[in-house]
Amino acid sequence: MQKNIFLIASFFIGLNSLAQEEKAADILNNLITENKVVGAVGGYAVNGVIVWQAAVGYADKKKQEKFELETRTRMASIAKPMTAVAIMQLVEQGVLDLDTPIQNYIADYPKQAKTQITTRHLLSHTSGLNGYKNGREAQNQTEYPNLEAAVAIFKERELLFEPGTRYSYTTYGYTVLGLIIEKVSGDSYEAYMQKNIWDKAGMTQTGVEKFSKQMERKSNLYHKQHNGKIRVGKKNNLSNRVPGGGLYTTLGDMLKFGNAILENTLIKESTLATMREHHSLEKEANGYGFGWFLYNPKPNEGAIIGHSGEQTGASTQLVIVPSTKTIVVILSNTSGAFKDVTPATFKLMTLAKEK
Repeated sequence: MQKNIFLIASFFIGLNSLAQEEKAADILNNLITENKVVGAVGGYAVNGVIVWQAAVGYADKKKQEKFELETRTRMASIAKPMTAVAIMQLVEQGVLDLDTPIQNYIADYPKQAKTQITTRHLLSHTSGLNGYKNGREAQNQTEYPNLEAAVAIFKERELLFEPGTRYSYTTYGYTVLGLIIEKVSGDSYEAYMQKNIWDKAGMTQTGVEKFSKQMERKSNLYHKQHNGKIRVGKKNNLSNRVPGGGLYTTLGDMLKFGNAILENTLIKESTLATMREHHSLEKEANGYGFGWFLYNPKPNEGAIIGHSGEQTGASTQLVIVPSTKTIVVILSNTSGAFKDVTPATFKLMTLAKEK
Protein backbone atom coordinates (compact mmCIF):
# COMPACT_ATOMS: atom_id res chain seq x y z
CA MET A 1 0.00 0.00 0.00
CA GLN A 2 2.78 2.41 0.97
CA LYS A 3 4.53 1.62 -2.32
CA ASN A 4 1.38 2.50 -4.31
CA ILE A 5 1.00 5.79 -2.42
CA PHE A 6 4.63 6.61 -3.17
CA LEU A 7 4.16 5.87 -6.88
CA ILE A 8 0.99 7.99 -7.07
CA ALA A 9 2.71 10.88 -5.26
CA SER A 10 5.71 10.63 -7.57
CA PHE A 11 3.41 10.69 -10.60
CA PHE A 12 1.71 13.92 -9.51
CA ILE A 13 5.02 15.54 -8.57
CA GLY A 14 6.24 14.67 -12.07
CA LEU A 15 3.16 16.24 -13.62
CA ASN A 16 3.60 19.37 -11.53
CA SER A 17 7.26 19.70 -12.56
CA LEU A 18 6.34 19.25 -16.22
CA ALA A 19 3.65 21.91 -15.99
CA GLN A 20 6.12 24.22 -14.26
CA GLU A 21 8.68 23.72 -17.02
CA GLU A 22 6.04 24.48 -19.65
CA LYS A 23 5.13 27.73 -17.87
CA ALA A 24 8.79 28.70 -17.66
CA ALA A 25 9.28 27.94 -21.35
CA ASP A 26 6.26 30.08 -22.23
CA ILE A 27 7.63 33.02 -20.26
CA LEU A 28 10.95 32.89 -22.10
CA ASN A 29 9.40 32.12 -25.51
CA ASN A 30 7.09 35.12 -25.22
CA LEU A 31 10.13 37.41 -25.43
CA ILE A 32 10.67 36.02 -28.94
CA THR A 33 7.11 35.54 -30.16
CA GLU A 34 6.14 39.05 -29.04
CA ASN A 35 9.22 40.46 -30.80
CA LYS A 36 10.80 41.79 -27.60
CA VAL A 37 14.29 40.36 -28.21
CA VAL A 38 16.17 38.47 -30.92
CA GLY A 39 17.69 35.88 -28.61
CA ALA A 40 17.68 35.02 -24.92
CA VAL A 41 18.59 32.45 -22.35
CA GLY A 42 16.96 31.97 -18.97
CA GLY A 43 16.96 29.64 -16.02
CA TYR A 44 16.73 29.19 -12.29
CA ALA A 45 18.52 27.17 -9.63
CA VAL A 46 17.38 26.17 -6.14
CA ASN A 47 19.72 24.89 -3.43
CA GLY A 48 22.62 24.78 -5.85
CA VAL A 49 20.78 22.66 -8.44
CA ILE A 50 19.69 23.99 -11.84
CA VAL A 51 15.96 23.26 -11.96
CA TRP A 52 15.24 24.67 -15.40
CA GLN A 53 17.11 26.40 -18.22
CA ALA A 54 16.46 27.13 -21.88
CA ALA A 55 17.63 29.21 -24.82
CA VAL A 56 15.37 30.79 -27.46
CA GLY A 57 15.73 32.83 -30.63
CA TYR A 58 18.91 33.67 -32.48
CA ALA A 59 22.45 34.66 -31.58
CA ASP A 60 22.77 35.86 -35.18
CA LYS A 61 19.47 36.19 -37.00
CA LYS A 62 20.95 36.87 -40.44
CA LYS A 63 23.07 33.71 -40.28
CA GLN A 64 20.22 31.79 -38.59
CA GLU A 65 22.52 30.84 -35.72
CA LYS A 66 20.46 29.75 -32.75
CA PHE A 67 20.95 31.24 -29.31
CA GLU A 68 22.21 28.36 -27.15
CA LEU A 69 22.83 27.77 -23.45
CA GLU A 70 26.56 28.27 -24.01
CA THR A 71 26.18 31.47 -26.06
CA ARG A 72 28.18 34.32 -24.59
CA THR A 73 26.54 37.70 -24.25
CA ARG A 74 27.07 41.00 -22.48
CA MET A 75 25.94 41.03 -18.84
CA ALA A 76 25.82 44.88 -18.73
CA SER A 77 25.38 46.26 -15.20
CA ILE A 78 25.28 42.85 -13.54
CA ALA A 79 29.03 43.51 -13.46
CA LYS A 80 28.37 45.91 -10.56
CA PRO A 81 27.56 43.33 -7.86
CA MET A 82 30.64 41.34 -8.97
CA THR A 83 32.82 44.42 -8.51
CA ALA A 84 31.11 45.18 -5.20
CA VAL A 85 31.83 41.65 -3.96
CA ALA A 86 35.50 42.10 -4.92
CA ILE A 87 35.61 45.35 -2.93
CA MET A 88 34.06 43.66 0.10
CA GLN A 89 36.64 40.87 -0.08
CA LEU A 90 39.32 43.53 0.40
CA VAL A 91 37.31 45.01 3.28
CA GLU A 92 37.17 41.56 4.90
CA GLN A 93 40.96 41.33 4.56
CA GLY A 94 41.36 44.63 6.38
CA VAL A 95 43.22 46.31 3.53
CA LEU A 96 40.35 48.61 2.50
CA ASP A 97 38.24 50.95 4.63
CA LEU A 98 34.76 51.85 3.38
CA ASP A 99 34.84 55.28 5.00
CA THR A 100 38.36 56.45 4.13
CA PRO A 101 38.59 59.11 1.39
CA ILE A 102 39.44 57.43 -1.88
CA GLN A 103 42.58 59.60 -2.20
CA ASN A 104 44.13 57.14 0.28
CA TYR A 105 44.00 54.58 -2.54
CA ILE A 106 44.06 56.81 -5.64
CA ALA A 107 46.54 59.50 -4.65
CA ASP A 108 45.95 61.82 -7.61
CA TYR A 109 42.14 61.74 -7.46
CA PRO A 110 40.84 65.34 -7.18
CA LYS A 111 39.77 66.44 -3.70
CA GLN A 112 36.39 68.05 -3.07
CA ALA A 113 35.82 71.36 -1.29
CA LYS A 114 33.96 69.73 1.61
CA THR A 115 33.09 66.05 1.93
CA GLN A 116 35.45 63.62 0.22
CA ILE A 117 34.20 60.65 -1.79
CA THR A 118 34.56 57.30 0.00
CA THR A 119 34.26 53.71 -1.13
CA ARG A 120 30.92 53.54 0.70
CA HIS A 121 29.63 56.40 -1.45
CA LEU A 122 30.76 54.68 -4.65
CA LEU A 123 29.18 51.34 -3.72
CA SER A 124 25.81 52.94 -2.94
CA HIS A 125 25.72 55.50 -5.80
CA THR A 126 25.85 58.40 -3.37
CA SER A 127 29.21 59.84 -4.49
CA GLY A 128 27.79 62.65 -6.60
CA LEU A 129 29.55 61.38 -9.73
CA ASN A 130 27.50 61.90 -12.88
CA GLY A 131 26.87 59.38 -15.64
CA TYR A 132 27.81 59.55 -19.31
CA LYS A 133 28.04 63.15 -20.53
CA ASN A 134 26.21 62.43 -23.78
CA GLY A 135 25.21 59.74 -26.24
CA ARG A 136 28.65 59.71 -27.83
CA GLU A 137 30.24 58.90 -24.48
CA ALA A 138 27.68 56.15 -23.83
CA GLN A 139 28.36 54.72 -27.29
CA ASN A 140 32.11 55.08 -26.77
CA GLN A 141 34.39 54.14 -29.67
CA THR A 142 37.70 55.03 -27.98
CA GLU A 143 40.01 52.36 -26.60
CA TYR A 144 41.15 53.22 -23.08
CA PRO A 145 44.25 51.14 -22.28
CA ASN A 146 43.60 50.90 -18.53
CA LEU A 147 41.25 52.03 -15.78
CA GLU A 148 43.36 55.06 -14.91
CA ALA A 149 42.77 56.36 -18.44
CA ALA A 150 39.06 55.56 -18.13
CA VAL A 151 38.74 57.41 -14.81
CA ALA A 152 40.56 60.40 -16.31
CA ILE A 153 37.51 60.94 -18.57
CA PHE A 154 35.35 62.22 -15.73
CA LYS A 155 37.34 62.68 -12.50
CA GLU A 156 37.77 66.45 -12.99
CA ARG A 157 34.07 67.05 -13.65
CA GLU A 158 31.93 68.85 -11.10
CA LEU A 159 29.89 66.58 -8.84
CA LEU A 160 26.11 66.56 -8.99
CA PHE A 161 25.91 66.98 -5.21
CA GLU A 162 27.96 66.72 -2.04
CA PRO A 163 28.93 63.07 -1.43
CA GLY A 164 26.56 61.23 0.89
CA THR A 165 23.63 63.62 0.53
CA ARG A 166 21.76 62.11 -2.42
CA TYR A 167 21.49 59.03 -4.63
CA SER A 168 22.30 59.07 -8.36
CA TYR A 169 22.98 55.83 -10.20
CA THR A 170 26.23 55.95 -12.18
CA THR A 171 28.39 53.36 -13.86
CA TYR A 172 31.41 55.67 -13.58
CA GLY A 173 31.41 55.21 -9.81
CA TYR A 174 32.08 51.53 -10.38
CA THR A 175 34.88 52.34 -12.81
CA VAL A 176 36.52 54.12 -9.87
CA LEU A 177 35.90 51.07 -7.66
CA GLY A 178 37.70 48.92 -10.23
CA LEU A 179 40.71 51.24 -10.01
CA ILE A 180 40.63 51.02 -6.21
CA ILE A 181 40.73 47.22 -6.50
CA GLU A 182 43.86 47.56 -8.64
CA LYS A 183 45.59 50.01 -6.28
CA VAL A 184 44.84 47.97 -3.16
CA SER A 185 45.46 44.46 -4.54
CA GLY A 186 48.37 45.20 -6.85
CA ASP A 187 46.65 43.19 -9.61
CA SER A 188 44.87 44.45 -12.70
CA TYR A 189 41.09 44.46 -12.33
CA GLU A 190 40.81 41.59 -14.80
CA ALA A 191 43.46 39.49 -13.03
CA TYR A 192 41.92 40.12 -9.61
CA MET A 193 38.44 39.15 -10.79
CA GLN A 194 39.71 36.05 -12.55
CA LYS A 195 41.55 34.80 -9.48
CA ASN A 196 39.20 35.87 -6.71
CA ILE A 197 35.72 35.85 -8.26
CA TRP A 198 35.41 33.85 -11.46
CA ASP A 199 37.81 31.01 -10.65
CA LYS A 200 36.49 30.63 -7.10
CA ALA A 201 32.92 30.47 -8.37
CA GLY A 202 33.84 28.01 -11.15
CA MET A 203 32.93 30.52 -13.85
CA THR A 204 34.86 29.55 -17.00
CA GLN A 205 32.91 31.58 -19.57
CA THR A 206 33.07 35.07 -18.05
CA GLY A 207 35.58 37.84 -18.69
CA VAL A 208 36.35 41.34 -19.89
CA GLU A 209 35.05 42.17 -23.36
CA LYS A 210 37.81 43.37 -25.69
CA PHE A 211 36.63 45.66 -28.47
CA SER A 212 38.99 44.41 -31.19
CA LYS A 213 39.02 40.74 -30.16
CA GLN A 214 36.81 38.21 -31.93
CA MET A 215 35.16 35.76 -29.55
CA GLU A 216 33.78 32.30 -30.21
CA ARG A 217 30.11 31.64 -29.40
CA LYS A 218 29.51 35.38 -28.82
CA SER A 219 26.07 36.68 -29.73
CA ASN A 220 25.57 39.50 -32.16
CA LEU A 221 24.26 42.81 -30.74
CA TYR A 222 20.71 44.03 -31.36
CA HIS A 223 18.69 47.07 -30.33
CA LYS A 224 14.93 47.54 -30.07
CA GLN A 225 13.92 51.01 -31.23
CA HIS A 226 11.08 53.12 -29.82
CA ASN A 227 8.84 52.09 -32.70
CA GLY A 228 9.30 48.44 -31.75
CA LYS A 229 11.52 47.49 -34.67
CA ILE A 230 14.72 45.60 -33.87
CA ARG A 231 17.91 46.39 -35.75
CA VAL A 232 21.54 45.31 -35.49
CA GLY A 233 23.23 47.40 -32.79
CA LYS A 234 26.38 49.37 -33.39
CA LYS A 235 29.14 47.81 -31.33
CA ASN A 236 30.52 50.18 -28.71
CA ASN A 237 33.81 50.02 -26.82
CA LEU A 238 33.25 49.20 -23.15
CA SER A 239 36.78 50.04 -21.96
CA ASN A 240 35.48 53.20 -20.24
CA ARG A 241 33.22 51.16 -17.91
CA VAL A 242 34.63 47.65 -17.49
CA PRO A 243 33.98 47.21 -13.71
CA GLY A 244 30.46 48.61 -14.05
CA GLY A 245 29.40 47.06 -17.35
CA GLY A 246 32.15 45.71 -19.57
CA LEU A 247 31.94 41.95 -19.01
CA TYR A 248 30.55 39.00 -20.97
CA THR A 249 29.11 35.79 -19.53
CA THR A 250 26.78 32.82 -20.03
CA LEU A 251 23.67 31.60 -18.22
CA GLY A 252 25.59 28.79 -16.53
CA ASP A 253 28.21 31.16 -15.19
CA MET A 254 25.61 33.59 -13.86
CA LEU A 255 23.91 30.77 -11.97
CA LYS A 256 27.31 29.76 -10.58
CA PHE A 257 27.93 33.32 -9.44
CA GLY A 258 24.60 33.41 -7.63
CA ASN A 259 25.31 30.07 -6.00
CA ALA A 260 28.78 31.24 -4.89
CA ILE A 261 27.10 34.22 -3.22
CA LEU A 262 24.60 32.01 -1.40
CA GLU A 263 27.20 29.44 -0.35
CA ASN A 264 29.55 32.13 1.03
CA THR A 265 32.27 31.01 -1.36
CA LEU A 266 33.28 34.60 -2.16
CA ILE A 267 32.37 36.58 0.95
CA LYS A 268 31.16 35.85 4.47
CA GLU A 269 27.47 35.63 5.26
CA SER A 270 27.80 38.69 7.51
CA THR A 271 29.39 40.64 4.65
CA LEU A 272 26.52 39.79 2.32
CA ALA A 273 24.12 40.91 5.05
CA THR A 274 25.87 44.29 5.08
CA MET A 275 25.62 44.54 1.30
CA ARG A 276 21.89 43.82 1.52
CA GLU A 277 21.22 46.73 3.86
CA HIS A 278 19.67 49.96 2.63
CA HIS A 279 22.32 52.67 2.32
CA SER A 280 20.27 54.83 4.74
CA LEU A 281 19.15 57.63 2.38
CA GLU A 282 15.51 56.93 3.14
CA LYS A 283 14.28 60.09 1.42
CA GLU A 284 15.52 58.75 -1.93
CA ALA A 285 13.43 55.55 -1.70
CA ASN A 286 15.70 53.91 -4.25
CA GLY A 287 16.25 50.51 -2.64
CA TYR A 288 19.97 50.06 -3.29
CA GLY A 289 22.57 48.46 -1.03
CA PHE A 290 26.20 47.83 -1.91
CA GLY A 291 26.10 46.67 -5.54
CA TRP A 292 22.61 45.18 -5.20
CA PHE A 293 19.15 46.48 -5.91
CA LEU A 294 16.87 45.65 -2.97
CA TYR A 295 13.63 44.37 -4.47
CA ASN A 296 11.54 43.42 -1.46
CA PRO A 297 9.20 45.94 0.20
CA LYS A 298 10.11 47.47 3.56
CA PRO A 299 10.95 46.50 6.22
CA ASN A 300 12.76 43.54 4.60
CA GLU A 301 14.14 45.23 1.48
CA GLY A 302 17.16 42.93 1.27
CA ALA A 303 15.11 39.72 1.24
CA ILE A 304 15.28 39.73 -2.57
CA ILE A 305 18.39 41.14 -4.21
CA GLY A 306 19.78 41.31 -7.72
CA HIS A 307 20.73 43.60 -10.54
CA SER A 308 19.44 44.57 -13.94
CA GLY A 309 21.51 45.63 -16.90
CA GLU A 310 21.02 47.30 -20.24
CA GLN A 311 23.50 48.48 -22.86
CA THR A 312 23.86 48.09 -26.62
CA GLY A 313 23.15 44.44 -27.36
CA ALA A 314 21.96 43.42 -23.91
CA SER A 315 18.99 43.53 -21.55
CA THR A 316 19.70 41.36 -18.51
CA GLN A 317 18.42 40.54 -15.04
CA LEU A 318 19.76 38.59 -12.07
CA VAL A 319 17.58 37.87 -9.01
CA ILE A 320 18.69 36.12 -5.80
CA VAL A 321 16.45 35.03 -2.91
CA PRO A 322 18.79 34.07 -0.04
CA SER A 323 16.07 32.61 2.21
CA THR A 324 15.20 29.92 -0.35
CA LYS A 325 18.65 29.77 -2.00
CA THR A 326 17.09 30.63 -5.35
CA ILE A 327 18.85 32.24 -8.31
CA VAL A 328 16.99 33.40 -11.42
CA VAL A 329 18.61 34.79 -14.58
CA ILE A 330 17.62 36.04 -18.02
CA LEU A 331 20.25 37.27 -20.48
CA SER A 332 19.24 38.69 -23.86
CA ASN A 333 21.16 40.09 -26.81
CA THR A 334 18.78 43.02 -27.38
CA SER A 335 18.90 46.45 -25.74
CA GLY A 336 15.73 48.48 -25.34
CA ALA A 337 13.98 45.44 -23.85
CA PHE A 338 14.65 46.06 -20.15
CA LYS A 339 10.94 46.59 -19.39
CA ASP A 340 10.21 43.14 -20.84
CA VAL A 341 13.17 41.11 -19.57
CA THR A 342 12.90 42.18 -15.92
CA PRO A 343 9.20 41.24 -15.45
CA ALA A 344 9.86 37.93 -17.20
CA THR A 345 12.66 37.20 -14.73
CA PHE A 346 10.40 37.88 -11.76
CA LYS A 347 7.75 35.60 -13.26
CA LEU A 348 10.38 32.86 -13.35
CA MET A 349 11.20 33.68 -9.73
CA THR A 350 7.56 33.01 -8.82
CA LEU A 351 7.76 29.61 -10.50
CA ALA A 352 11.01 28.85 -8.71
CA LYS A 353 9.34 29.76 -5.42
CA GLU A 354 6.56 27.25 -6.15
CA LYS A 355 9.22 24.64 -6.77
